Amino acid sequence: MNYLSPTYYFDFETEGIQKLIKEFKTDALSSKEKAKLLYLKIRDGWRYNPYYISFSTEKYKASIICEKSEGHCIEKSILLTACLRGLQIPARIHFAKVKNHIGVERFMEKFGTNEMTPHGMVDVFLEGKWLKVSPAFNKELCQKSNVATLDFDGENDSIFHEFDNSGNLFMKYIEDYGHFEDVPTEFIFNTFKENYPQIMERSKGLTEIRI
Repeated sequence: MNYLSPTYYFDFETEGIQKLIKEFKTDALSSKEKAKLLYLKIRDGWRYNPYYISFSTEKYKASIICEKSEGHCIEKSILLTACLRGLQIPARIHFAKVKNHIGVERFMEKFGTNEMTPHGMVDVFLEGKWLKVSPAFNKELCQKSNVATLDFDGENDSIFHEFDNSGNLFMKYIEDYGHFEDVPTEFIFNTFKENYPQIMERSKGLTEIRI
């Protein structure tokens, strides 16, 4: 697969996504420059919020996500993947399990663990190689958490904050689930069920839950 095609979830041909990427549709920018600018737009344009989970497959469409003002790592990665493809830059979604060590008191209270899974990121193909990028954590959140923002130079992976600004261990990848051609909602929902049983018990019969 060339990872350039629209799909049910990466529906970049829709009006909302086309409006979002319109400013980058110019020959004055290289693919690398477009990817870097788009990464920043999505990283900071949608506030990171992990305390909302939807069990409706439709809500994982890029065209739906782009109308929101916030999103968790999966949603922001879907949006970035769709927008990159809309600019004819090959992209695919990638998932992993991560452990966060700083500022996770609320997360642990709600989810019962400091392990976040599946953590969404994006594989983008630039200048002959695949790079991993994570657009999840917006600038304001990083400042609040005493962590440098994750920047993307178009040449190297940009996927996690290993340490905060004080040198304390911040984030660690503990399992890599690999990449997917489209958004694997069944895998996402099953991973939620396996790792967050108390949340799943509360969400029985619901299409979404705010935690």
